[in-house]
Amino acid sequence: MNPTDPAADAPEAHDDDDSAAGQRCGLVAIVGRPNVGKSTLLNALVGQKISITSRKAQTTRHRITGIRTLGATQFVFVDTPGFQTREIRGRGALNRNLNRTVTAALADVDVVLFMVEAGRFGLDDAKVLSLLPPGKPAFLVANKLDAVARRADLLPWLKSMQERHAFTEFVPMSATKAGDVERLFKIVEPYLPEQPWFYEEDALTDRSDKFMAAELIREKLFRLTGDELPYSSTVVIDKYEEEGTLRRIAATIVVERDAHKGMVIGEHGTVLKRIGSEARQELERLTGDKVFLELWVKVRSGWADSEEHLRSYGYE
Repeated sequence: MNPTDPAADAPEAHDDDDSAAGQRCGLVAIVGRPNVGKSTLLNALVGQKISITSRKAQTTRHRITGIRTLGATQFVFVDTPGFQTREIRGRGALNRNLNRTVTAALADVDVVLFMVEAGRFGLDDAKVLSLLPPGKPAFLVANKLDAVARRADLLPWLKSMQERHAFTEFVPMSATKAGDVERLFKIVEPYLPEQPWFYEEDALTDRSDKFMAAELIREKLFRLTGDELPYSSTVVIDKYEEEGTLRRIAATIVVERDAHKGMVIGEHGTVLKRIGSEARQELERLTGDKVFLELWVKVRSGWADSEEHLRSYGYE
């Protein structure tokens, strides 16, 4: 992991000098309905895992910036939460926070990647499409192309999509295929402004190691509890200390009910131990350091519907 310090929403470009001649740099938002593959695409574009993935919808909850510098061009990708189109009792504040994150990201960027599943367009997709700002280059990224049996079937679908919005480019792809990802870079590059880079050449994200630790623990939480645990659970880092090549991390998993606490802990603590073990191993791979990880589980009823709790847990 090679994060820079957390940056403001609009990062300042480096001082212009001779080395900046011919450089391109711009912000690219990845938007779409929940669980369409945005985080998978971001990780593929950056070349390293910086955004968590899960079968559970609404996994991404923050605006996460991924950075990739290729030649003279720096791509600054913004992964956004899936826009919430349904009101769910007890999660109003959390859903409003997620939607504010999406709309704020769209206002800042130079290019928008509107991500859908190839051949599919539903009400949730339409809601996100309605948010796209006019006059800004928007690419229709049709993901999961490998799941389409006959490519010819996409032609009428593509025509209907062009009638819905004047997309600048159509990019059929699979986010898990390296060749498709490389092609996307080449398509996006000409649309980025000619200006100095925002970040150092080797930067991968603007998020801190502490933030990434919380996200990785949350990913393991969702993956190992399956559909039983509601997505309104979160992770708070209580301690993050670096001692040479050792990192000491203490974190709290916050759930809304006592029953959820039992799911996370598991019989004889087996589930919680596995969450901790898998999160620790991945953190060690990413940081290159030894990690000592302690996990606790606490019940905070109604946290997902409390603006005060959201702020205290690090939601923007």
